[in-house]
Amino acid sequence: MQQASREVVAVFDDVDGLDKAVYALETRGFDRAAFSLLASEHAIAERLGHRYRQVAEVEDDPQVLRETFFSRASRLEAEYLPAPALAAIGALIIAGTGTLLPVVIAASGGALIGAALGRLMHERHATRVREQLERGGLLLWVNVRNVTEENTALEVLRAHSAHDVHAHDITV
Repeated sequence: MQQASREVVAVFDDVDGLDKAVYALETRGFDRAAFSLLASEHAIAERLGHRYRQVAEVEDDPQVLRETFFSRASRLEAEYLPAPALAAIGALIIAGTGTLLPVVIAASGGALIGAALGRLMHERHATRVREQLERGGLLLWVNVRNVTEENTALEVLRAHSAHDVHAHDITV
């Protein structure tokens, strides 16, 4: 059974404005789960069967793929946390041997793997941002549950330099 849902859409010209707007919405009671971003250009092309030229073409399309929004702080945690965590895991695994060299090698290996994973995440995010900026901006959707949330979202997004800010109904 299909159900109607309401959301507010906005386009940003930079990541900083997007992050600040989402933070402002979170401080006004919006849950992180309310925010979504446009998926990668490749994923959208596979889903829709064609590439989009401008984000305006897909902002009101309920079929377009979306991804969960991660704030700058969340992205930094995801980028830098794996290295020390994997280093510690590697060290703990080898610690029972009683010698220091295997612990150092395991910790270093874990740190290198963690750093590589963090770098990959950063590059993926940077690519998606670049793709979207080249096509008109960073697209943000905010699910709203009532008129009060809708009005708050519209006001906050406009105050944080978003453009093409509007609300629409979608079927989920």
